[in-house]
Amino acid sequence: MIEVKKKDFLFNEEVYNCLNNIIKNKLFANGYIFYGAEGLGKKQTALRFIKEIFKQSSPSENIEKRIINNNHPDFLIIEPDSLLATKRSRSSDLEKTTTSGSEIIKIAQIRNIKTFLGQKSINSDKKIVLIIDAHLLNEAASNCLLKTLEEPSNGIFILLTSKLNLLLDTIISRCQIVRFRSFSNKQIKSILKDYLDTSKLNINTKFKFEDLINSANGSPNQLFKNIEILNDCSDEIISKLHYPIKNSLEILEISQLISGKLEIYQQICLVNLIQTMWWRKTKNISLVKKLEYLKYFLKRNIQPRLAWEITFLKISMENI
Repeated sequence: MIEVKKKDFLFNEEVYNCLNNIIKNKLFANGYIFYGAEGLGKKQTALRFIKEIFKQSSPSENIEKRIINNNHPDFLIIEPDSLLATKRSRSSDLEKTTTSGSEIIKIAQIRNIKTFLGQKSINSDKKIVLIIDAHLLNEAASNCLLKTLEEPSNGIFILLTSKLNLLLDTIISRCQIVRFRSFSNKQIKSILKDYLDTSKLNINTKFKFEDLINSANGSPNQLFKNIEILNDCSDEIISKLHYPIKNSLEILEISQLISGKLEIYQQICLVNLIQTMWWRKTKNISLVKKLEYLKYFLKRNIQPRLAWEITFLKISMENI
């Protein structure tokens, strides 16, 4: 694991000032949408925001622990069904779980919110509902949530999403949007310098560090995951990925290695890095698009090995 010298580096200053003013003036909206790319600290920030709201009415020392452990009586967290199943069966981190195309938030989960809000608050003035990946609400759940948002209540809704366009316009119109902007490469380099013990940062020297940063798409968390994934990759895999592969036998071998030794979320991160690296070397947009289709199939866990083989074979026919 990457060792972090200080915590809360993802707590964006612009977002912090916005939320701090809300808490200071107690001007709470009924709903908030925390919107931005993956890995920018939306969930971390939401939990901190929730803690500060609860502290106003009940300054208990164990509020943060109760929120993190999801056993605060006035706090409800809603997550896509299959993510919950994955957490129970494999105890995996949400950051390491990638959407396979089957995750949804169902209407039964949203109906639970009505029951939750119908009960009197126990330790605070407000009851708070946190919805992870709100863009995964199915149609029935979205309509049910909309009705709940429209009804006066003692609840505060916080929706986290990286895909604002997939939410109903009517839901968006009833919430205050808190935008999480991607970090610049300069900011990410500063984070690495100020928050990480770089002397202990093991980076595979066969990759350019600039490629790692660019493939992170402005997300420090994604950069850390990229580094960890590369360190998990064998040299047998790494040595074959510096340039588009032309040999059909090598393509079959590397596809088998990648699909057999890496988890799906690791494979997707690897595709991001390959895209960045091969674009720098070839400037071939068709190649980048083919790798984008590969990510589409990987996210849905559709025959990963075959997806790699077909993508690499198509790329091998490119005039590079």
